[in-house]
Amino acid sequence: MAKISTIRWLALGVALALGAPAVHAQQAPIKLGELNSYARQAAFTVPYRNGWQLALDEINARGGVLGRKIEIISREDGATTSDATRVADELVTREGAVLLFGSFLSNVGVAMADFANQKKIVYIAAEPLTDAITMAQGNRYTFRIRPNNTMQVGMLVDQAKTSGAKRWAIVAPNYEYGQSAAQAFKRLIQERVPGAQIVAEQYPALGKIEAGATVSALEQAKPDGIFNVLFGPDLTQFVREGNTRGLFEDTTVLSLLTGEPEWLLPLKDEVPEGWILTGYPWDEIKEPKHKAFVDAYRAKYNDTPRLGSLLGYMVVYMIRDAIDRAGSTETEAIIKALEDAKFDTVIGPITMRGIDNQSTMGAWVGKLVLKGAAGGMTDWTYKDGTSFMPTEAEVKAVRKD
Repeated sequence: MAKISTIRWLALGVALALGAPAVHAQQAPIKLGELNSYARQAAFTVPYRNGWQLALDEINARGGVLGRKIEIISREDGATTSDATRVADELVTREGAVLLFGSFLSNVGVAMADFANQKKIVYIAAEPLTDAITMAQGNRYTFRIRPNNTMQVGMLVDQAKTSGAKRWAIVAPNYEYGQSAAQAFKRLIQERVPGAQIVAEQYPALGKIEAGATVSALEQAKPDGIFNVLFGPDLTQFVREGNTRGLFEDTTVLSLLTGEPEWLLPLKDEVPEGWILTGYPWDEIKEPKHKAFVDAYRAKYNDTPRLGSLLGYMVVYMIRDAIDRAGSTETEAIIKALEDAKFDTVIGPITMRGIDNQSTMGAWVGKLVLKGAAGGMTDWTYKDGTSFMPTEAEVKAVRKD
């Protein structure tokens, strides 16, 4: 009798091994669609991809979410609105993505917000900064992680109050992000600094600055303050030409994003010391959770993190938490789980404000200083985004939903 029972158990084992249905079959992964300008904006987006890949590996090693692994299907968005919306549609209709995240350029982010609204699918903008994404073009399907232009410009303008500068010049790339930042600066500097005026504005095409002509035009206006929004190769050329001509001497410079390692490292020892800027002093942030992130990132990639790395890491964990709270991958459930939700991130608590789907993530503000053969930030503080967000009245005045 025992021999017959043993034979039956062996037969059952063989059947299972040959593909008989298992009682606890593994569920299909949850698919997230991600798209970004990896080819044309690699300095920021490649570290960003490293960040979200690190988060994905950690989450899946712990079992994923809702008992399922997460799969991120990533695509190049071509840095154009038409390519981005086409790719987004493919991610949703062909690949079965339950939500979308990513994009770098602000004009692409605005197009993605419109796509999300039309297709009724959640889109989380990890990087684009234009106010429009959560203001004039905002909708209930679109959420943003980074502090928007109004928030970051407000942090810089606060630092300008004591500088005494009244004659301000603006230099910004001529596309959605640069135009949005310039408008925010014009409004805030005149609101908060009595007597401030704009005496010059330069808007070079993105990636095509003629640094000599730009610096010459600013010199002629004789500003005592400059608001800079350039980044990437445009910033490097502008700084080099400005240093050569002494443009920045005895001039207050407020500079958006320049302290982020993506844009700071290429300046090497040409950094114009004293600029007031937003950035990411990753090596000086001592919070244990952030330090653990840095250590894990360096161990995996043998490189130091950029701000993009941090954002990529944060956004995937926030998506994981939202799906977990929703208990579902249905769009309406995820929206409800995101609205007014509090997230415990590696840089501290962040809330996704419900009236505009803008997170309260802040920024690091300090001064530019030369440290050895490269630039860094000094006298920096982390400014919580809550105090710099558009008011509820301002949001309601421009949003259409």
